[in-house]
Amino acid sequence: MTGPAQGLGPRPAGRRTRRPVLTLVVAGLVVVGLVLSAGCAGPGAADGATDADGADTVPLEQVQAVDDPKGWEGPSTAVLADRSVDPVVEDPAPNLPVTVVSHDRAGEREVEVTDTDRVLALDISGTLAATVWGLGLGDRLVGRDVSTTFPGAEDLPVVTSDGHSLNAEAVLRSRPTLVVTDGSIGPRDVVEQLRDAGVTVVFVENQASFDGAQDLARDVAAVLGVPDAGERLAERIAAQLDDVRAQVDRLAPAAAEDRLSMVFLYLRGSAGVYYLLGEESGAGDLVRGLGGVDVAAELGWKDMQPLTDEAVLAADPDLVIVMSHGLDSVGGVDALLADKTTLALTSAGRNRRFVDMADGDVLSFGPRSAGVLDALARAVYAPRGPA
Repeated sequence: MTGPAQGLGPRPAGRRTRRPVLTLVVAGLVVVGLVLSAGCAGPGAADGATDADGADTVPLEQVQAVDDPKGWEGPSTAVLADRSVDPVVEDPAPNLPVTVVSHDRAGEREVEVTDTDRVLALDISGTLAATVWGLGLGDRLVGRDVSTTFPGAEDLPVVTSDGHSLNAEAVLRSRPTLVVTDGSIGPRDVVEQLRDAGVTVVFVENQASFDGAQDLARDVAAVLGVPDAGERLAERIAAQLDDVRAQVDRLAPAAAEDRLSMVFLYLRGSAGVYYLLGEESGAGDLVRGLGGVDVAAELGWKDMQPLTDEAVLAADPDLVIVMSHGLDSVGGVDALLADKTTLALTSAGRNRRFVDMADGDVLSFGPRSAGVLDALARAVYAPRGPA
């Protein structure tokens, strides 16, 4: 979020210039946070220790990569070691009122925020609510979208219906004094109803990227009147990402020709939806963070690409990242390859090299960004289960 804000200090030097946010809205998207079993411990874990959800419990620096990540055969599942969101401070006191710039599709407008006692933070990935929680103001959340599933928030009433549509009655029933959203869920007339009912609504820019997660921490904190907490959360996200990236550099092949080419495939079998995600979806940030070759960027894909034979052959990835529920919706890896025979001809298809991760986690850039990258790195370079 740009523009003046009372209580928001000067931006740190060297911050990346924000690109326009892409609102990724796909008909039929229902995020359920399904985590599939990863099977028995394999060569990736130093001691084979796992938690109840199947996540490795050993530190990433103790994980050893398989000898040939590109030649590994079989799917694997990335599981967050810790799905919780830890507040960077406990119950900070908001400095109100603040005036911020709301970035609505209709344009920018100044909005005065005077009350943050009852907050709804709503978006397609659950990132906004996780950010509010990470700022230490989770006890002010009075409802959630269907994607907000992290521990502590699951008992909040859901105010979305039919996937990611706002339910006006459910929203008003929660009696919010402030709604923070990014425009990725709607419909718009519900938002207008909220404004007409006297609810303060602020639209923030939410760039699906690791840098965007840090920007979002600062921007949401500005809206809530806790800029110092926002800076601390942004710094924590950056520091945690630096630590994980250092370990990814250790795990990834050193030679450029040995690095895995990767694509993110979005699947909804029940709706017949098959897309390759482009650069602006956030998939590229994941691939680059994993030390992989970003096929979408090399081919110049910005938006979602239909899974056509031509696109698949042009991509020819070594590895495909998918959402767990999406993969389940098409019957799993083998059923997908039987249905999409061109995909079966790629390197990833021949080796059945698919990495899935829970829908509510894999693209939820925010306070858990480093944890997502950590989990994916284990599944890519130290896959568990027999080859």
